[in-house]
This record gives sequence, C-alpha cells and structure tokens, in this order.
Amino acid sequence: MADIDQGFNEFAINRTDVLAARDRLRSRVHATPILRSDYLDRRLKLSMHFKAEHLQHTGSFKFRGAMNAVRLLKKSGFEGTICTHSSGNHGAALARAGRLEGYAVTVVMPEGANRLKAQSVVDEGGEIIWCAATNSARLEAVESLQKSSGAHLVPPFDDDRIIAGQGSAALELLEVCADLDVLLVPVGGGGLLAGSLLAAEGVRVYGVEPLLADDTARSFESGIRCGFDQSLTICDGLRASVGMRTFKIIQRDVAGILTVTEEAVTRATAQLWRDLKSWVEPSAATVLAAANTYRSKFEGLKVGAILSGGNVDFSALQKAPYQRWLSDELSLRA
Repeated sequence: MADIDQGFNEFAINRTDVLAARDRLRSRVHATPILRSDYLDRRLKLSMHFKAEHLQHTGSFKFRGAMNAVRLLKKSGFEGTICTHSSGNHGAALARAGRLEGYAVTVVMPEGANRLKAQSVVDEGGEIIWCAATNSARLEAVESLQKSSGAHLVPPFDDDRIIAGQGSAALELLEVCADLDVLLVPVGGGGLLAGSLLAAEGVRVYGVEPLLADDTARSFESGIRCGFDQSLTICDGLRASVGMRTFKIIQRDVAGILTVTEEAVTRATAQLWRDLKSWVEPSAATVLAAANTYRSKFEGLKVGAILSGGNVDFSALQKAPYQRWLSDELSLRA
C-alpha cells in the first residue's frame, strides 16, 4: 500500500474544532475519571495518569467521535440513514449515537470480530453486515452498501468530525493534569492520536501500536503512508491501517511511534486488571506496555495515558501463548 496518498497535504481541522467538539459533547459523553496506581508509579519510577475511556458509553472513546459526527449531521438537517465499517467499538458507538439522535445505522464488520463488540452493535439498535476479515473487504463492502442504500458514511477514524470528537478525551485529561510531560495514546486508524495531537499543546505525544500492526511506525519512519490488509494482533481495536487525514496530522506533530510486543501488551492488560482494578482490553493496555518497554525514556516524568476501551474478548486471551502470559502476570502479586 506504499504511497497510496501521494500528494495529499490538507489540514482542514485544528484545535478550534476539538474545542468546539468538546462543547458539543458536554451533555452527551461521560467526563471519564483519571485513575492512578501508587504501585505502578513506584515500579516504573514515574507519575502516571490514566484517562479511563473504558468507562465511556459503549465502553470506549469511540463514542466521542461518533456522537460528534451524528450531532453535526443532525444540525445540518440530514434525514437519511448512516453506515460505517468497524471492528467493533466504533460500530457500537455509532449505533448508540444514531439511536439517540433518531438514525438507523448499519455496520460492516469483519468475520471473527470481537463477539462482545458485535453484540453491543446489535444491543444499541445497529444492523450488522459481515465481510471477510481484511481491511480491503471492509472498504469494498461499505462502498457497496453506500451505493445500494444511499446511506451517509461516518468513517471510524479518517474523518474530521471523528478526529475532533476523539480529541475531547485529551482535552479533559489536560484540564485536570495541565503539567503533563508526555501523553501516550494507542494508534490503529489514528483518530484518537490525531485528535489528541491537536488538543495537547505543549505536551510530547507518542502513539503506541502493536508490533504486529506497526504500519504507523513504518509510515512515520519512511514518510510515506503504508498499511496492511490483515493483522493477527490481540489488539483487535488496532487492526486498521492508519488513515490519510490522520497520518498527515501524526506525521506533522507526533513525538514518535512506539511499538510493543504481544507479550508486553498481554502482561500490561493483566497489570491494569490487577493493579489499577480496571477491566480494559488489550488495545488500551498498549499504553502501559509502552511505559514498561521504554521505561528509561519516561523515568521521572508525569505521564498521561488514554485507556481507549474495555470491551474484552476473553476467549482470545485464553488461546496460547496469551493465556500463559496473562496467568503468569496475574499470579505475580497473588
């Protein structure tokens, strides 16, 4: 997928849009808490502040972007139906936002998607259309759906409305922790990271992604957006390739992209369950995995981290070698 966006250099969104989204969302989203662990701080020799987006509506930060997009559609007078493609969290978030604002929502999902997330789409009133478990199949299926139904597409990440909404999480974190040195943000398609970069003035922001889905790191290093069609990482929320709009913002503003192994992510998931008493999914645990893996980089600093979601597919974690890593880590302080 090398050079698939050659010539694109447009920055239509800025911090003002993120601030407007935060105001638009005040009555619609949870102002999620910031969690601390004295044990983790002492072990890592830093001060870590976790933004608990796993406690957001539908269990992830995705509700922020979805609701921002739907509210803007409502304001414009749109009266049709909505569609998207999603591995789960965005689909559930958009289904809820659509239901609350009076829109029917159809979600294209890849086969083998997190069962809890798929059920959440249905529970929130969305309809699911299944496709093959590749990024290209998702895009082809949603394009076909648009053509046949005339539905309005609300993409999962590569959309200014989505980016602005996701950035409201970082704004809330910085309102409480104004003197952060560093902010760690999971990156898949890049909506949360791009929005956080726009929000976090004066703070070094690092994206974190699994090594098995390291297209953002490779793109940042080469300067050319690349991607992958399929990934087997346990981080099912981070299996999308970084978007065109999101990558341009990331490329311009990010301090770096940190990659973490499957073992590091699984052990960090167990640590957050055990030490922070927070039921987070592996995609969210990437931020602690990065703090563990790159410990010397962050020692002595005040570090913010966004826990992106809490919709755990426990059946995936029961497979080898994830079960062994999870059990080993959970038993360390027993």
